[in-house]
Amino acid sequence: MNKLVSVLALATALGACQTMPMDSSSTMSSADSSAAVWKAKRGPDGVHPDLNGVWKVMNTANYNIEAHPASAALQLRPGPYVPVPDASVVALGAIGAVPAGVGIVQGDGKIPYTADALAVRDANRAKAVDMDPEVKCYLPGVPRANYMDKPFQIFHSDKAVFIAYEFAGAVRNVFLEEPDPAPAQSWMGQSYGRWEGDTFVVEVTDQLPTTWLDRSGNIKGEDTKIVERWTPTSDYTMRYEAEISDPSVYTKPWKVAFNLYKASGEDAQLQQFKCVEFVEELMYGHLRKNPLPGPALERAKREAEERAAEEAELGE
Repeated sequence: MNKLVSVLALATALGACQTMPMDSSSTMSSADSSAAVWKAKRGPDGVHPDLNGVWKVMNTANYNIEAHPASAALQLRPGPYVPVPDASVVALGAIGAVPAGVGIVQGDGKIPYTADALAVRDANRAKAVDMDPEVKCYLPGVPRANYMDKPFQIFHSDKAVFIAYEFAGAVRNVFLEEPDPAPAQSWMGQSYGRWEGDTFVVEVTDQLPTTWLDRSGNIKGEDTKIVERWTPTSDYTMRYEAEISDPSVYTKPWKVAFNLYKASGEDAQLQQFKCVEFVEELMYGHLRKNPLPGPALERAKREAEERAAEEAELGE
């Protein structure tokens, strides 16, 4: 009799376990239903979402927008067994290493470069520390400014949208009426925005082709067009997507996408990172009357030798 009771109890317990997935899916269905009815807080015009706030990513796309493993440094050189950090960055040790990232390029995860553009990217990557515009504090361009490790703030009313970036004090004034052609190319280009439902769509054109997409040498071109889509997904998150096209650089249009997170409390403020003064020694130290020991002095000596050689050649 005791054995029969035990068997019945076990069967009942197993039956209860088997019904748990149904209960769990029911709970998930309820959660999905709650998420489906979420609606973004309305902004200053009372019609469209409120995008105001300080936003930041939680990814490593600024190192490389394609998926990548961790590595010893941005710039490597051949080692006895595996590549090792380049002499210019070896002293940085672990803080100069590259963290892994899942990438933000959609589809197969690869940028569809033309053969010529891929060769340029590879050459850039081999000398990333020397050639990346970020190193010299040049403005980062779009979309790179949106996934750097420093936050940015969106200010918008019913008549204007303005984005301020912490890095280098970069800014974007987003036109809400279609503007005339830009008078010239610029680091951040020209932005024209419009609403499509709860998504803010921004077309970015006329950026300088010298802006990079990340620290790994990925590039844009002379006629690259960016179409951004900013879509709130909760009170503290926003989905960002950008389609990038330029037939001279890519074989087809392609997209990046990632999540943005809204800061709150005392974190909801930008700090100053006006880095021009930080790179003066790097860029102009060799022009001192008495250059300091190190790269500046070495460059000053090298340029002096080159001038002397040119003068001697002319003298002959």
